[in-house]
Amino acid sequence: MKLKLAAAGLTAVLAFGLAGCGDKEAGTPAAGANSGSAVTGTVNVFAAASLTESFTTLGKRFEAAHQGTTVKLNFAGSSALATQINQGAPADVFASAAPKNMATVTDAGNAAGPPTTFVKNQLVIAVAKGNPKKIAGLADLTRAGTKVALCAEAVPCGAAAKTALDAAGVKLTPVTLEQDVKAALAKVKLGEVDAALVYRTDAKVSSADVEAIEFPESDKAINEYPIVVLKNAANAAGGQAFIDYVLSADGKAVLTEAGFQAP
Repeated sequence: MKLKLAAAGLTAVLAFGLAGCGDKEAGTPAAGANSGSAVTGTVNVFAAASLTESFTTLGKRFEAAHQGTTVKLNFAGSSALATQINQGAPADVFASAAPKNMATVTDAGNAAGPPTTFVKNQLVIAVAKGNPKKIAGLADLTRAGTKVALCAEAVPCGAAAKTALDAAGVKLTPVTLEQDVKAALAKVKLGEVDAALVYRTDAKVSSADVEAIEFPESDKAINEYPIVVLKNAANAAGGQAFIDYVLSADGKAVLTEAGFQAP
């Protein structure tokens, strides 16, 4: 009887042990799959103003692809965003319109890893529909009575404008210096200035209101856009998933359609 009981006990222990191993082996892939594919919560993305339309589209598509997520977008000039991040603003991802402003964040130790360049952009001269001032190049912006808006030099579009103007040997005094490219473009749309140096992508999205004048010196001032997950990200997994989506074929298609160039 004792032998039978011992054997029964041993059988039960083995059965329990095998069941436990089976559960663990069955559960491990599921857990791994969840950790790799289940992105939840809010993803806070700080992005350059020139990415407004593209990232708004990508944010909506990302939310549709990852049920339970919310992409919260904060658009502004890259220099302002870098300052906010270094001062502790809650952000998971930073997408800058220039490496210089990204370096402000990485040099402060606030990036989780090295940034990835995902697109390039360059300047055009934005003028009112019909180009009433007949502006054909940078030199025309210096004509008497011509009002021009530029971005401030601390902002990537302003730094690019300075590089292009220097390359053309043009000395220009703008009537206003704006803190992001959208604000500079708005001056043209409102009729407050005759022209503004803005990104090609911003002129394209506003083609119903403005015309884009290409100029050769813009080749000397092409901006590269880096993106990175931030060190203190509250949702680092979500941030990385969003970056992966930006770099995906779908993300590239949206950005290319907007007028951005491949890096």
